Parts: sequence; C-alpha cells; structure tokens
Amino acid sequence: MIPAGYMAKRVADRDDWLKADGVVDIYSVSGCMSDYFDTYYFEYWKHNGHWLFDSPEIITELAGDNSIDIAGVKFFYYEIYEHEFHEDDMGWHRYDPDRTFGENVKVPDKKKLEGYDVATFMCGATPECSPLSCNGLAEEIETNQHCLIDSFERAKQCLEDGLFNNSEPGPYRIFAVYSFE
Repeated sequence: MIPAGYMAKRVADRDDWLKADGVVDIYSVSGCMSDYFDTYYFEYWKHNGHWLFDSPEIITELAGDNSIDIAGVKFFYYEIYEHEFHEDDMGWHRYDPDRTFGENVKVPDKKKLEGYDVATFMCGATPECSPLSCNGLAEEIETNQHCLIDSFERAKQCLEDGLFNNSEPGPYRIFAVYSFE
C-alpha cells in the first residue's frame, strides 16, 4: 500500500434500502453516498495524482479561500494498493497515479485503520463507485459498521473470486481507509 492522500467527506448513515444490518454509516472512498466536501473539488486543481489531497491543510485552505462550508465533515487518510484488478482477464495490473500532478502526501502521525474499500475507476481519475455501498454488495460481502472490509487479504480475495464482477465498470482499486488525529 502506498500513501494516496486525504479527503474530507460528509459521512452518510446507512440508508434503509441497504440490507446490511451491521452497517451504521458509510466510509467509502467514492462520493456516491458520503459526499466529498465539495462535489467539484477537482476544479480547483489542488489535488494530487490519486485525485486526493496531500494534506488536510490543503483542503481546509481551499475551503476557506472558496467559502466552502466544511462544518461537520470528517477527514480521512487513504493508502492504495499498487495494482488494480481487471475483471475482463481476472488479473492484477500495475497502477500508477497521474504524474501530471505533483505528489507529496503527508502521512499522519497517528492513524486508525477503519477498513478497506474497493472503488471503480472506469475513467481512470477519481473514485467513481464503491460497490459495497453504492451497489449493495455489503449485503453479500461481510463488512464492518462503516461498510468496509476488515482486511486487505479479504478485499483482494473478493475481487479474485469475482464477487465484484458486473457491479460497476472497473478496473477496481483497493484503498485502506483511515481516520486520524
């Protein structure tokens, strides 16, 4: 896993349509259910090659400079697996961030692993969907209270076993999701 960056999100509670009783809220990396602090954050061109931010301070500064209300958001730190999974050949392929953008991710001193999310990247830039929450796969794949898989090995195995196939167009990338102080 390599440092990918930060995002501030408005964490959503589990919707009633998602029949995964153990899920309380959604810590997904995509913005489908738990919105990003700003829907069009990428238009400010402050993100890195993973389409996240190198530090929480960049997000806070961007929000202040652009009158974006970040009251009530939760900040997350992410790491990403160096390979992405392609369901067409059921194989892992090297993933590299967009080198157009600089990258200098500041790793938090204290971080707490919340779990692992799998996100789709059909267009290759921002995380498009997190099928565990967006497509309800948490009803079939065991997740924790934040709709995340508890181990990297399990997330990887679920992909290799085809449990994410046909949920959303891939490729799929695995993220470690952290809260931090």
